Amino acid sequence: MPVGPIDPGDSAGPTDPGDSADPTELEDSDARLARAGAELAALVTAAVPAWVVRCVDRALPTATPDRSTVMAGAGDAGRRAADDVGARLRALLGADVDAQHTTPLAVVRAAVSYPTEVLLAAGAAPVARDAFARERFPADLYGLAPASLAGLDPTLAEPALVWGAAKAFAHQRRHRGAGGPGAAP
Repeated sequence: MPVGPIDPGDSAGPTDPGDSADPTELEDSDARLARAGAELAALVTAAVPAWVVRCVDRALPTATPDRSTVMAGAGDAGRRAADDVGARLRALLGADVDAQHTTPLAVVRAAVSYPTEVLLAAGAAPVARDAFARERFPADLYGLAPASLAGLDPTLAEPALVWGAAKAFAHQRRHRGAGGPGAAP
């Protein structure tokens, strides 16, 4: 079920950050976040197998012996990656807003292990990476980690943005007036 644009003003309620949040508004923002999270998890999970195959295809030299066998292995790795990423995303995005301590992008970036495993087994040489990439993504030997979910699949840009807005809105609604940033003095 597509989630429409998030409009912080679409739930009639207090607009002053110092006002206390109505429990109904909290439920509405939590429900919006849950819907956006479920949609994002499903879309990312569906995009993972093709992403793994593309990663291997781009990094694997065309003259690799038994390239078609390696690419078949990439398809298998993509399906395993989708199972892993899907389970992790469903757990993350189905959790309470205050229990979401990482991001969907971090979950996807960890999945570079799947195409990396295929490339290493095929004997593909790792690529040169700058110091930042080596420090931040030490296991990403082939420079495969996407910069955003749109790097996994361009159609994920909008659902990722909708989820991010829903999360920010749910967090803001829940913590309004709790002494955090934006709270009334």
